[in-house]
Amino acid sequence: MVSIQSGGFKVSDQISPFKLFKNRTFRSLWIAALASNFGGLVQAVGAAWLMTSLSDSQNMVALVQGSVALPIMIFSLMAGVFADNFDRRRVMLIAQSFMFVVSVILTIMAFTDWLSPWVLLGFTFLIGCGTALHNPSWQATMGDIVSREELPSAVSMNSMGFNLMRSVGPAAGGAIVAIAGAAAAFAVNALSYVAIILALLRWQSPPRDNHLPREPFGSAFAAGLRYVAMSPNLLRIILRGFWFGLSAIVVLALLPVVVRVTLDSTAFVYGIMLGCFGMGAVGGAFMNARLRERFNNEAIAKGAFLFFGSACVILALSVSPIISGAALLVAGACWVLAMSMFNVSVQLSTPRWVVGRALALYQTGAFGGMAAGSLVWGMIAENWGPSTSLLIAAFLLLLGALVGFKLPLPEFSGLDLDPSNRFKEPPTHFDIKYRSGPVMVMVDYEIALEDVPDFLAAMSQRRRIRIRDGAQQWALLRDLHHPEHWSESYHVPTWGEYVRHNERRTNADSSISERLRQLHRGEGKPVVHRMIERQTVPLREDLAIKHSVDSHLG
Repeated sequence: MVSIQSGGFKVSDQISPFKLFKNRTFRSLWIAALASNFGGLVQAVGAAWLMTSLSDSQNMVALVQGSVALPIMIFSLMAGVFADNFDRRRVMLIAQSFMFVVSVILTIMAFTDWLSPWVLLGFTFLIGCGTALHNPSWQATMGDIVSREELPSAVSMNSMGFNLMRSVGPAAGGAIVAIAGAAAAFAVNALSYVAIILALLRWQSPPRDNHLPREPFGSAFAAGLRYVAMSPNLLRIILRGFWFGLSAIVVLALLPVVVRVTLDSTAFVYGIMLGCFGMGAVGGAFMNARLRERFNNEAIAKGAFLFFGSACVILALSVSPIISGAALLVAGACWVLAMSMFNVSVQLSTPRWVVGRALALYQTGAFGGMAAGSLVWGMIAENWGPSTSLLIAAFLLLLGALVGFKLPLPEFSGLDLDPSNRFKEPPTHFDIKYRSGPVMVMVDYEIALEDVPDFLAAMSQRRRIRIRDGAQQWALLRDLHHPEHWSESYHVPTWGEYVRHNERRTNADSSISERLRQLHRGEGKPVVHRMIERQTVPLREDLAIKHSVDSHLG
């Protein structure tokens, strides 16, 4: 069970992450993801190290990281729409199959020495596109496989699995590159997709609720943007995720240059350095629950920013692989603490109908920061050296910690975002289709004069919820002749959107509705008027009216 605390989930009450392995589906997908992550990390080592051979430009080396992060920034929201409106299993299968094909072609071109710096970046960009399509569905699928109480542990286990591979994958990748070349690393990555494709083919995803027509792509895209824009807490998470990604990516983007230039070492040492980062991340995943018991979200975020910044300073000044490896252990722990906390906070603060799009927007912010950071730090390193980039990034991380005093991360553990399931589609007195519209809704209240301030405060929250869930042209009206009479009005494009709008209401939203009912002084509940608009009168009706008037005058 989960105990709700001001600082997060209490460790003694948390579900043990390892108990999740009793869930066959989670276990199968987690193991397959291990293989896929291992291949991806081996491929990343091969691509980064190959770029140092293809180009002398430090900016081009940094762009290897940026070319993977950029498509995630550009296409994540589109992928989030797919995650919320299509079979997530099918979306992931398409993404994994696409990356498999791209990796096979990349392997062939590497073996035949047909790769140039820009062609290599093009292939890493395409792999990033597949990752962008896969990630929102993969993250949102955790809520389909495990319960809400198990979700934080599931996210931690996924993070731990990835970083467990980060602790061995880069070292293995460095050894593979040193022994057999970058093409062999690309071949390992291509084979790694087979495991997760087979696991997804065996998994039977839960059926989707299809009683409403699928939301049009444009409307679904806008709904995701609108929901996040009307959710201040989500905006804070995205801002901090962007800031952390922008600053912290300096380590992963410039580590090949640091190893080759500052430490004067080989691809194998580069793999060991990445392994240190991964081992630190695994340690951070294990520390996560204990830290949540003692500290709130903002304290953990500040610590991650500050300690990562300290690691950057050490990397900038160190010429010893041992000292640099120790700094990377700290950086890896801070990376996973920050990123997993952001991810869990987004999932626990977002209802299921829009979780894919919310996660996509968070990833757009975080990976957008990484893409921009890779470009910026590479340009600075090109002109003033990697140590200068690391020191500037450390300063930005310090500023990111200070921002927390002005925009602290909220606590989300107390929100109940399960559907309230109180809405029943009302009957109508004539045939209406889901595509019929536009629909105007008015809700009438009688409010005592002394209750007006409380009513307006509740209506301010109601307005945000209505617009967030799809209402348009929201307005609050007061009768000039009877000041105790108030009407709330809003529009939706179709009857189907009206039903969808009301089904999005969560238990957390119901408290506002209950408060408004308590303030209503009229008999019974507030009266709801549902009206379909008619903008014009058909021509034949105009003619009938004119004929009637002419006959009367005659």
